[in-house]
Amino acid sequence: MDLRKVLVIEFETDPSVLQNLLQILGSSSGIRHQIECRSIQSTVDELPSLITGKKIEAQTIVLAASSLQILRQICSIVPLIKRNMSNIPIMAVMDSEDPEMIVELLKCGIDDFVTLPLKHIEIVPRLFRLLDKYSSQDTVQYELKEKFGMRQLIGVSASFLMEVEKIPLLAKCDVGVLICGETGTGKELCARAIHYLSPRCSRPFIPVNCGAIPADLVENELFGHTQGAFTGASTSKPGLIQEAEGGTIFLDEIDCLSLVAQVKLLRFLQEKEYRALGSGKTKRADVRVLAAMNSDFQEALSSGKLRQDLYYRLSVIPLVLPPLRQRPEDIPLLASHFREKYSREFRKPITNFSTQVMEMLATYEWPGNVRELENVVERAVLFAESDTAEAKDIHFASSAKNSYESFRDAKTKVIAEFEKSYIERLLVVHQGNVTKAAHEAKKNRRAFWELVRKHHIDLHAFRNRVQ
Repeated sequence: MDLRKVLVIEFETDPSVLQNLLQILGSSSGIRHQIECRSIQSTVDELPSLITGKKIEAQTIVLAASSLQILRQICSIVPLIKRNMSNIPIMAVMDSEDPEMIVELLKCGIDDFVTLPLKHIEIVPRLFRLLDKYSSQDTVQYELKEKFGMRQLIGVSASFLMEVEKIPLLAKCDVGVLICGETGTGKELCARAIHYLSPRCSRPFIPVNCGAIPADLVENELFGHTQGAFTGASTSKPGLIQEAEGGTIFLDEIDCLSLVAQVKLLRFLQEKEYRALGSGKTKRADVRVLAAMNSDFQEALSSGKLRQDLYYRLSVIPLVLPPLRQRPEDIPLLASHFREKYSREFRKPITNFSTQVMEMLATYEWPGNVRELENVVERAVLFAESDTAEAKDIHFASSAKNSYESFRDAKTKVIAEFEKSYIERLLVVHQGNVTKAAHEAKKNRRAFWELVRKHHIDLHAFRNRVQ
């Protein structure tokens, strides 16, 4: 049996918290592993002599502190612990979710943290991932992972680097992350970097575009269904949560989820439990959830598109990616990167941009951000007739008759326009009666109502309206 020794150092913590923590750790022994847990009390002033004065026989240290003042003092001591015991992971137990304090703890060397109330399903898996990571840690390997995991995130602007520099810190722990930014700013790249730099990197990364899933299918996609759960369910099907077991699921456009789906997702985030459609059995899953949204989170909260409790659960530490127009110094770097990429792909030796091209790229507003810049450079490489891309090779979407938006974006836009137009026509016919309109559309009332909410349709405008 694998014996894991855990030392809990407690700093003026509520006795019930310490008792609960020791009970959770003490009851975590299994067939293949056993946790031997002991605790000591200390002050921040005593900690240096405790660490340097005698050998601590532990494979991980848990620092339990309640006040922000003590946590700030601990930040100055953690580097000393790391110097003396570089191969021992440190977890903090705290009752605050202050983002600045969490970032400060991660920067000083804390490997992970949990907040009150303490839950077995959160503490134990995270503790064992830390132990496994350090027992097989290869510094060179991690440096390579960090280099290649961050390779696609290109830029030197202060606003961009301030956000990107958080990624290695966020990767160390299972903290909730909500990535905000306009379309094309690189939200999925950030999510992938967090996953591949984390202890979960050997497990699946599952990206999900919530905006592309019909409202009445979201629960089925995420949690799966059992045989006979609904008409046509001839076999059981696992959901994406089950497929991502041990890894990370990335929910893009999280604000497009219906409020019902948001409630069920919140329960999964809190309890790590879910039920497949048609099943009376509760399942557990060890999955990290990363989320992203295009709109401003304050706008989504005030409009009711995003539940406030879900936002706080997801956004312990937010990442806000600046639009490309706010980081003009990064445009030459990105353009060169994409030029080299597509020169290799198309086997065309395009080695430079003309001065006029660089002026055009620098002064354009980039409504599609980095994704649009990539598309513009790709077309320029394709059209260039010499080793230098010229002004005639540059085609911006806003100045052309044809929009060069992606297939997915174009399809999403057309579907949204059709849905809104179709629903409004039915509501005109039935004078705002949702039940009758849903019946004619052959959709259940709840699904039809969610479409009304999704497209911000005012039902009062259709009631008592003459055709």
